[in-house]
Amino acid sequence: MWRVESAPQVLAHRGASEVEAEHTLAAYRRAIEDGADGLECDVRLTRDGVLVCVHDRRVDRTSSGRGVVSTLELSDLAELDFGSWHAATEPDDPMLTAGWEAPDWDRRNVLTLERLLEVVADCGRPLDLAIETKHPTRYAGLVELTLVELLARHGLTRPAKDGRCQVRVMSFATTGLRRVHAMAPAVPTVHLLRRIPLRLRDGARPRGVAALGPALPALRAHPAFVERVQSQGGQVHVWTVDAPADVDFVQGLGVDVIITNRPADVLRQLGRTSDVPEDEAPRAR
Repeated sequence: MWRVESAPQVLAHRGASEVEAEHTLAAYRRAIEDGADGLECDVRLTRDGVLVCVHDRRVDRTSSGRGVVSTLELSDLAELDFGSWHAATEPDDPMLTAGWEAPDWDRRNVLTLERLLEVVADCGRPLDLAIETKHPTRYAGLVELTLVELLARHGLTRPAKDGRCQVRVMSFATTGLRRVHAMAPAVPTVHLLRRIPLRLRDGARPRGVAALGPALPALRAHPAFVERVQSQGGQVHVWTVDAPADVDFVQGLGVDVIITNRPADVLRQLGRTSDVPEDEAPRAR
């Protein structure tokens, strides 16, 4: 199991995606500098077998191109601009006046999961990574197989010496979670839920699943769900929590993890500030 040092843990949803374009390296560097406890990303498999951080089935919404991710090769995605659609960092942003600025390529280039793993490994402090596999996809179980192989190469399929699990895998598809659990049983899995089905309202979890991840509206409809899950040894990871009133609500319920587009604001509201020394903040390489 992962270790929550100070509940609720705050994960940056697709990076600090309110400030920078989602799934860009700039968004993740910003989240790290903001002091997020962890990063959340979605992964899809390209035609040539590379896991890239893209949420949608198609690249139309978040890039300068068009097409289905699974039919494109990494070289095709590398030619696209994944940042210009987003009104990134405004000129009066305090991060700019403090001297932080993302280089152009960090804001525009497609991000591979392997590159994100390297950034997490080099950030200089404990940092969790929640990876969501997207289904349905034409590659089915090949997504989880490729993911587990990549995590194994980086030494992330087993707990660290201190017992801490740095990576968790999330999905709406229980079949995908079962694949991950079979191949890498030490990697915690999170079953995401748009609504809370009747069979899970007593707090039960599918076999091998460590946590349930309800959407915020689902949790508002069933606030007792948190206590029920935790009473059976599970955790609750709620998404996507941005508004101050929503942060107060889920904190009051005692959720284990808050997934947010605004990690700096949520940490501030929780009475936490970044403990990352200025000279250790992430820099472009």
